[in-house]
Amino acid sequence: MGDWAAVARAVNERMRELDITQRELAERSGISPATLREIQQGTNRQRSRSTLAAISRALRWPEDHLRRISVEGQADKPTAEDAPALASLREELAELRQRVEALESRLGK
Repeated sequence: MGDWAAVARAVNERMRELDITQRELAERSGISPATLREIQQGTNRQRSRSTLAAISRALRWPEDHLRRISVEGQADKPTAEDAPALASLREELAELRQRVEALESRLGK
């Protein structure tokens, strides 16, 4: 039996960090919104490795990240090795936000 509450916490937190919606995650991962909803709610149901791997990749984690959380019950804390990747993601997110703001201003929103 897996720790699906820990998986739910990790997925929901990461979605907030990346500022993505359930629909966006479904599109990126190829997983149905209904399945994602169950995962986000921590529904106690075994998930396949391929499902967890697809969501992990879509959330920019190593492929086995969510499987490890389901088994070990918690996510690894970011390490010094993760810092460059996290910094890069933050820069990318800031750039995307600027682009969206520029587009919105052009559209008169």
